[in-house]
Amino acid sequence: MIRVLLPFHLRNLAGITGEVTVDVAGPARIRTVLETIEARFPVLRGTIREHGTLKRRSLVRFFVSKEDWSDRPMDTVLPDEIARGKEPLLIIGAMAGG
Repeated sequence: MIRVLLPFHLRNLAGITGEVTVDVAGPARIRTVLETIEARFPVLRGTIREHGTLKRRSLVRFFVSKEDWSDRPMDTVLPDEIARGKEPLLIIGAMAGG
């Protein structure tokens, strides 16, 4: 069971309280986690990844074991700490401005 922590505004949009837990078939990858979340919460399609290209939106960041994985390929296998639910995959809305 993979634990995912979404930013408040996405949890609010989807009517989620707390963490989301997902099961994925095969090796746990960011892509498969996001596909599972978007299938379960269709309102989140296009909020984390762009419609069509499915690339990460520029102001969304992925943190895995306290490390920024935002620029890694979406098919990179997640570490066991995430895949086994010991630590959550963090999806963060980045801050911008000047």
